[in-house]
Amino acid sequence: MNSNYFVHPSAFVDAGAEIGENTKVWHFCHVMPGARIGANVSLGQNVMVAGNVTIGNNCKIQNNVSLYEGVELEDYVFCGPSMVFTNVTDPRCKYPQRGSEHYRKTLVKEGASIGANATIVCGHDIGRHAFIAAGAVVTKDVPDYALMAGVPARRIGWVCECGERLEHSADGQYFCNRCGRLYGLNASTSLLTEAEA
Repeated sequence: MNSNYFVHPSAFVDAGAEIGENTKVWHFCHVMPGARIGANVSLGQNVMVAGNVTIGNNCKIQNNVSLYEGVELEDYVFCGPSMVFTNVTDPRCKYPQRGSEHYRKTLVKEGASIGANATIVCGHDIGRHAFIAAGAVVTKDVPDYALMAGVPARRIGWVCECGERLEHSADGQYFCNRCGRLYGLNASTSLLTEAEA
């Protein structure tokens, strides 16, 4: 196990967890056996990472987030304070559904951001550089660069890789006022893609 990471004395990292270089595990966290956490990750106060969860490099998990089995975060994912992942679609205490055969996978792709108090219902993918607004409830797959808000969440716009909401030009392209990137909307799929340089 790599020892070039920080674990606060109040946190628990169980044997069998993997933690990458320069990662910080802050107050009252619990990282369970089989969890895989990349390099340069920050786990804020009271974060729980279950077994078989994968967190990529350079992710930031804010306070009070639980990552249950079935959740996978690619690189540069941001999880806002108290946002929620689920992993079973129809939980019942009387009829427990434990074990990986019952858990539905949630994949959060590179660069996506999930706002404070948002809920991600399991079994869905969050696209690259998508932005989930605070308090939104995601109940379906989210395309790359989509700005999602509401209950249930719906797409209300598009965002740049840098996080800025995109503007729509007269020639049909989308552009970023912050960094200058250009995007185009595929007419057949209604999906946004970054324009070729």
